[in-house]
Amino acid sequence: MKSVNFLLAFALLALVSSFASAYDPSPLQDICVAIKNITDGVFVNGKFCRDPKIAKPEDFFFPGLDKPGNTANRLGFNVTPVTVEQIPGLNTLGISAARIDFAPYGQNPPHTHPRATEILIVLEGTLYVGFVTSNQLNNTLIAKVLNKGDVFVFPIGLIHFQFNIGKTNAVAISGLNSQNPGVITIANSIFGAKPPINPDFLAKAFQLDPNVVKSLQGKFWMS
Repeated sequence: MKSVNFLLAFALLALVSSFASAYDPSPLQDICVAIKNITDGVFVNGKFCRDPKIAKPEDFFFPGLDKPGNTANRLGFNVTPVTVEQIPGLNTLGISAARIDFAPYGQNPPHTHPRATEILIVLEGTLYVGFVTSNQLNNTLIAKVLNKGDVFVFPIGLIHFQFNIGKTNAVAISGLNSQNPGVITIANSIFGAKPPINPDFLAKAFQLDPNVVKSLQGKFWMS
C-alpha cells in the first residue's frame, strides 16, 4: 500500500509540474561573474549540453527514491535531492524534486530556495510546516499542520520550514520549478559563514549578547 501511495503522490507531482510555468532560465547559480574574454570562461548559467543524438535512458533516470534517507543526525531529517546533478536530462527543463525523511520530532530548519517555488506532498506522518512573508507583508507566519495526503506550497525565496510533530517517522515529496533551486539554511548562513561575520555586528543586528553570538558561531552547523 505504501508503494501505491508513493506512486500516486509522484504522479500528482508530475502533473502539477507539467502545468507549472518554470522559473528557469533565470539565474541557475548563486553568482556568475562577467568576463571580457570568453576563452577565460569556465562555467555557464546551467550545464553544457550533450549532443541529443547520443542521449540515453540513464540521462533521464534516478533510482531509489522509495528508500528512506538517513535521519541519524542532530536535526533528525534527510533530504534526497533529484536535481540536474542527479538527472542530467533535467537540464533546461526547469523542474526538480526531493524526498524528505523525518525522524520523530525531526525538522528541516528555516531555509529558502532562491530560485524556486516548492510544492510539498506528505506521504506519511504529521508535519507542521510554514513560511514567513517578506517585510512588505509584516513578516506574517503562514503555517499549518499537514497529514498524509495533504499538499502545501512555499513561495519562491521565502523562509520556510517543516517539523515532524508526530511520534513516528514522516516522509514527504517536494517538487520545485527549477533544475537547480539552491538552498540557503538561515542559521548556517548567518552563524556558520566562513570567514565569520563580525560578532559585534551580528549582536546588534539580532539584539543578542556578543558572547551568545560567539557561542553560536562556534557550533558545528549541519549542511
